[in-house]
Amino acid sequence: MAKRGNVDMTPAIAVGSGYTGLGTLRSLAEAGIPAYSACPSDDVSTRSRWYRPTPGPVPWNGSIGHEALRILEDMPLAKAVLIPGADDAALWLSQIPNSALSERYKVSSSSRESLQILQDKARFGEFLAQTGIPHPRTFTIKSFDDIAAIPFAELGRVFIKPANSQSFSRVVGEKGVWAKDRSKFMEAWHQLDEKGFKLIAQEYVPGSGADHYLIDGFRDGDGALPGLFARRRERLYPPDFGNTTYSWSIPLSEVGSALESLTMLLEKLQYRGIFSAEFKRDARDGEFRLLEVNTRAWWYVEFATRCGVNVCKMAYEDSLGLPVAPASRNYPVGKSCANLVSDIKSVLAQDPAARSPLLTTLGQWTRCYYHVFRIDDPGPGLLTSWRLLRRRLA
Repeated sequence: MAKRGNVDMTPAIAVGSGYTGLGTLRSLAEAGIPAYSACPSDDVSTRSRWYRPTPGPVPWNGSIGHEALRILEDMPLAKAVLIPGADDAALWLSQIPNSALSERYKVSSSSRESLQILQDKARFGEFLAQTGIPHPRTFTIKSFDDIAAIPFAELGRVFIKPANSQSFSRVVGEKGVWAKDRSKFMEAWHQLDEKGFKLIAQEYVPGSGADHYLIDGFRDGDGALPGLFARRRERLYPPDFGNTTYSWSIPLSEVGSALESLTMLLEKLQYRGIFSAEFKRDARDGEFRLLEVNTRAWWYVEFATRCGVNVCKMAYEDSLGLPVAPASRNYPVGKSCANLVSDIKSVLAQDPAARSPLLTTLGQWTRCYYHVFRIDDPGPGLLTSWRLLRRRLA
């Protein structure tokens, strides 16, 4: 164990790769918590000044399953906290408290059932329909008959969405697929169904990218919400089904009804752990409609930390049964964060007539935090730049 002064500190293991794994590692370092990274050997986290591979005969690359259990058993650690950075990792780690490893490895986690409801978009839509929480109308698709029963005329635009977005994104490279009419919808569904995907149809909530609001935070084992952080997305890439490329912090008062809906949902599921919920304000009636809830650390977890809401620290404290120190709800507003490379693509993909003036966008980039680039931890940014240059040259 590492020590803080004369006090032994249990280390944490950031189980995740990419931006999420890096953000988790930096958030733990910000809190002074000794940490290891369970990620692939070529991951961006490995260039961080705070990176340490997990100890033991075989470093853990973050994959889950029987081999991961063996690695955890062989790890020369008396105790460690595990913090997931991917949906499948969160689901897998939820079993640790009921396993033979429960005395050594601690996780702040909900029940497997609650996580499955939130991660499976079909089950999530069915659950929301019973709560009265505003959300897009969602239809589970198992056959052509299910598609025939969808009231396309009532819904306007409809798209196909995976029940499991993580596996879908890896294979298809998108979060969803548009279909212009019922016949095109059937054709697209058939192609995706043949690949083994469980799919849903969902109505499109009208509005722009800037109508997306996110509430990030942490709910502890006692049901308290010591960490809450709201932000508004301005740009995403790809334009229709992409990830946030530029967003800024907003006061919780701007997401009042959305926060009420989220609090109700977390209570009904007896949720425990880190979360990031996405809402879209419906252009038709101004209602906040809940789109999804991530059940682990997310891409912009470091942004929340830099604004004073360190949910990774909270997960660490809660896992060990320590009092969870609440973050101020008067965090700095108007702070922004960008994934610069993707945000440049997002700006270029916009309709020139609707695009913000170049000086406005440049001003945003000069004042914001960045996903990867950080002066006091330059390695990940340099690696990302080199890989981008190498792809361009190739």
